[in-house]
Amino acid sequence: MKVKECIAVVTGGASGLGEACVRELVKDGAKVAIFDLQEERGEKLATELGANCLFAKTDVTSEEGTRASLARVVEAFGTINGAINCAGIGDACKVLSKRGPYPLSAFNRVVQINLIGTFNIIRLTVEQMAKNATNADGERGVIVNTASAAAFDGQIGQAAYSASKAAVVGMTLPIARECASYGIRVMTIAPGLFDTPMLALLPQEIRNALGQSVPFPKRLGNPVEYAMLARHIIENPMLNGEVIRLDGAIRMAAK
Repeated sequence: MKVKECIAVVTGGASGLGEACVRELVKDGAKVAIFDLQEERGEKLATELGANCLFAKTDVTSEEGTRASLARVVEAFGTINGAINCAGIGDACKVLSKRGPYPLSAFNRVVQINLIGTFNIIRLTVEQMAKNATNADGERGVIVNTASAAAFDGQIGQAAYSASKAAVVGMTLPIARECASYGIRVMTIAPGLFDTPMLALLPQEIRNALGQSVPFPKRLGNPVEYAMLARHIIENPMLNGEVIRLDGAIRMAAK
């Protein structure tokens, strides 16, 4: 799919990896809808990027709210043929700490947003994409999900985060196999340590140390590097049903 022909939804698109994807796609002519709960940031970004971008305040775990946001995109841009799932949280907690066992509600919140939210966007955008006319390759749409290096080597305190991201990895192939008959590709990116709002709250010395722990390049990833890969996935029709680690060869230690 050519980027200029892409009409994409980007969840978590008001900041971090999602914002980088929004900017990268709009830059070359795509039409993009930002789905996020950060209303002020989302509206500001959409205004900055102009007519090819809109913001829809969206809770990705809500079926009703997500359907309403998707309907708004279809009304504005005609259809949807791309979805990039970047919405997620990384709350950490030990199974057992001085405060007691991991609160079940906290574990469930991470899974609801990172996994259920991702699946909710997948299922509802597939419903729309399946109605599209095919391009020269027989393609109707492409979906890019976000997992994490923690899906493979999660650290202490990341039980919920790792579980949610491992589940995103695990559902990539079966959904891609199912969606092949519709001409819809499904891919997942598993980023390592990236310079996003999730890490921005850490002291600079810790951020520097995290960057130095990456084999090469010895730094945190730049969100635009994630966006570059998401763009390539959109453009390369042979990328389907796979998870790509984007992590500078890092393998996370236990803590």
